[in-house]
Amino acid sequence: MMDHVIGGKFKLGRKIGGGSFGELYLGVNVQTGEEVAVKLEPVKTKHPQLHYESKLYMLLQGGTGIPHLKWFGVEGDYNAMAIDLLGPSLEDLFNYCNRKFSLKTVLMLADQLLNRVEYMHSRGFLHRDIKPDNFLMGLGRKANQVYVIDYGLAKKYRDLHTHKHIPYRENKNLTGTARYASVNTHLGVEQSRRDDLESLGYVLMYFLRGSLPWQGLRAGTKKQKYDKISEKKMLTPIEVLCKSHPLEFTSYFHYCRSLRFEDKPDYSYLKKLFRDLFIREGYQFDYVFDWTILKYPQIGSSSRTRPSSGKPVINPGQSGDRIERPQGDQRFGIDSQVLSRHLQEGMDLGMVCMVIIPGIGLRMMCHLLKKCKLILRGPVALLVMAVLLKDPSYQAAVQTPLVNRVKTALADWS
Repeated sequence: MMDHVIGGKFKLGRKIGGGSFGELYLGVNVQTGEEVAVKLEPVKTKHPQLHYESKLYMLLQGGTGIPHLKWFGVEGDYNAMAIDLLGPSLEDLFNYCNRKFSLKTVLMLADQLLNRVEYMHSRGFLHRDIKPDNFLMGLGRKANQVYVIDYGLAKKYRDLHTHKHIPYRENKNLTGTARYASVNTHLGVEQSRRDDLESLGYVLMYFLRGSLPWQGLRAGTKKQKYDKISEKKMLTPIEVLCKSHPLEFTSYFHYCRSLRFEDKPDYSYLKKLFRDLFIREGYQFDYVFDWTILKYPQIGSSSRTRPSSGKPVINPGQSGDRIERPQGDQRFGIDSQVLSRHLQEGMDLGMVCMVIIPGIGLRMMCHLLKKCKLILRGPVALLVMAVLLKDPSYQAAVQTPLVNRVKTALADWS
């Protein structure tokens, strides 16, 4: 595949993902050098979806958090689609953060996720496979923006002109992912807007709790497993699911389950639930997510300091200068070899990263950058000490050719 050119201009690179609905490759526009994601699906596949999915991308174009469709067509034995290259999924980031997100991170995500679902619904479509794997963070200046992907299971729930809703039906097969499926979906009821929202609620609780009560159930067949998940889900009261977490999450589920089949959800009410909680907790909407900063144990720090997850972090984009600095003049105890290894891991994963570490000097970071043999990819450095470069107190240290290249890249980028 490595030498194939798709659509006359997208050269295929390494494989970056795959699943039951095709494979995903890194692609490069041979005319502009722009990196894209190319999804391939064999023409002879039993249930082709890519053509349908490309139509959905076209219909949804222009919405915030909707990847831009670059090209779709048939190339040899494959249906092919090129879209924006995006960053890691929320499932990836959840793993990087030791499978727990803070309340602040969950609430910042909830606001964007509700907006994405509301936008799809406003265009007349249900997603029907709401799960962490289908929400990706952007790259570069869009690194704080959540994107929704995978529209292969999406379904029109109303006519775009008459707004006539699809009819209520029963005895439907489960569509989507059982872990996050609504109770009504398990019961075979045709999905509507309420079901996407209930699924989103399970995603939020998964992030807060670390897991859901119906995970890890064993069964002989897929159907038996689905039945076990369904039973456990229905027997778990909302109050038990949301125990030890803010009441707003309980209210969210009660609202979603109170909706009738054709009801239009009050998205504003749900967003306000979480926004009011966010304000009451005293958080700042600064886009500093749990994965934004590599956290190392602080020398002499309190027990509240989170140990490092040992995972690479993702570029915080425009909000990179808004960081949570340690109190006082305390410094991080950093093993340069350990840090160097983490930086190299980030590069090996092919991510566009930004590492901001309070308490480390610019010269030390330049040394680490050289040690890792990092390079600039396009206009954005894999690792850019943007915050330090903007600090006048470091100007005297900005002498090395590497840092000057980084500064030039930053200037081009912004």
